[in-house]
Amino acid sequence: MELSSIDTTSESGLREECGLFGMVAANSGIDITLSHLIHLGLVGLQHRGQESAGIVTSMGGPNDTFVTRKAMGLVNGAFSDDDIVILKGNLGIGHVRYSTQGLSNASNIQPFVVESLHGLIAVAHNGELVNAMHLKQKLLRHGVGLSTSSDSELITQLLTHTPDCGEPNGANWVGRIKNMMQETVASYSLLIMHKDRIWAVRDSYGNRPLCIGKLLPADAVTVMRSPSGNRLALPDESEAWIVASESCTFHAMGAEYVRDVLPGEIVEVTKNGVISRCIVPRPEAHPPAFCIFEYVYFARPDSRFEGQMVASVRRRCGRQLALEWPADVDLVSTVPESATPAAMEYAATLNIPYREVLCKNRYVGRTFIQPSARLRKLGVAKKFGPLVDNFYGKRLVIIDDSIVRGTTMGQLVALLRKAGAKEVHVRVASPPIKYPCYMGINIPTKEELVANIIPLNEMAKLFGADSVHYLSLEGLKKAVTEGLKEGQETGHCTACLSGDYPVKKLDW
Repeated sequence: MELSSIDTTSESGLREECGLFGMVAANSGIDITLSHLIHLGLVGLQHRGQESAGIVTSMGGPNDTFVTRKAMGLVNGAFSDDDIVILKGNLGIGHVRYSTQGLSNASNIQPFVVESLHGLIAVAHNGELVNAMHLKQKLLRHGVGLSTSSDSELITQLLTHTPDCGEPNGANWVGRIKNMMQETVASYSLLIMHKDRIWAVRDSYGNRPLCIGKLLPADAVTVMRSPSGNRLALPDESEAWIVASESCTFHAMGAEYVRDVLPGEIVEVTKNGVISRCIVPRPEAHPPAFCIFEYVYFARPDSRFEGQMVASVRRRCGRQLALEWPADVDLVSTVPESATPAAMEYAATLNIPYREVLCKNRYVGRTFIQPSARLRKLGVAKKFGPLVDNFYGKRLVIIDDSIVRGTTMGQLVALLRKAGAKEVHVRVASPPIKYPCYMGINIPTKEELVANIIPLNEMAKLFGADSVHYLSLEGLKKAVTEGLKEGQETGHCTACLSGDYPVKKLDW
């Protein structure tokens, strides 16, 4: 098949889902406005969603109202200085969004705020409900009006329903959350704000990430590590408790990663600390199903999942790839930037020099309207410039983290050949993507995925490369599990690679 026969008008990469950030000030108070810290937290999660951003704050009193600011666009453009001043509070939650369900417009910006029997609640959601259409019809039949096209609003409405056990002693939010979890098993990480507390929830499969952090006093930030580099004991005092999709966002504000929210766990966060209220078991005792592509592509390399750093997993993917598919070349390079750790370890394992061959323009956004055929044909040349002196006349292997439609890789190979590469070999630090995802990641349809269009042994011809090889699924699993603690419960969703879905989609 000719490369030109594949659609090149749309983005060729995977699309992120959403990012959550919540904070509750402790008794000691914070030496900076809480809304500034939430804004900073969302900036650290910007890679998870670039369509819109929202923040909701409250003073946390029994009758306090919520202050809300939402806008389309990136975090730094969505909130003005006046917005940050207006967003006063002792607790708050924020959200960055990329739509997997629902249109990309202002009505779908999260967090959602609704009135419940016990007052206002604000809800932020990362994931995608496998039975969204079923739930929508059920709510409509019960007379519930919906104002958005987002499946996240369905969760918000479900949380307003009184639990079957009733509420004889006042609000029973654990019961309400359990009811919601029984209505839909996946996929969600949630932040729910009510009065003076935040509830942090992961679905029982743990498909989407969520972790807890601790904001340290300002004078403790500089002594978090000893001169030898070992982490010192955390101070007992905390200025705030944080819940976020990724731990990478903690560093910029002087916070420390504490632990992940466990699969199925309902965690209550107040000014007094963090309490695990219960863990909802998985149906039929299935293993957890944390999205393995968080390690491969989505997460920032300085984040921690399951007790290990993402960058370490990506390095192990590179080492495993080198063992499975070595290349006889002069140098190793990468498609910037998430594949860089894998490429450097690939080079080190085979004792081949590592050099950059592509310079990425980080300021090129998505181009929704292409003004001419000339600009359309430029393709990746708008995003990458060849570092010709580093590879002219040499044989090179270029490492990518994943290949979706294949259009970008074909254009990159052509760019490198035209700039003087003698040979271009392609290695991919993950298995072929063959199946769509319906649990919170926007993966194209089966018919758009290049690994389904042509056989793997014809991939090199399609890309114009000298060879193309992927990391095996077993190799990826080995790289991910190697860093886990002995006896740690673990399990990963590989549906987009294997077709083995942990939960059936009920709305197909």
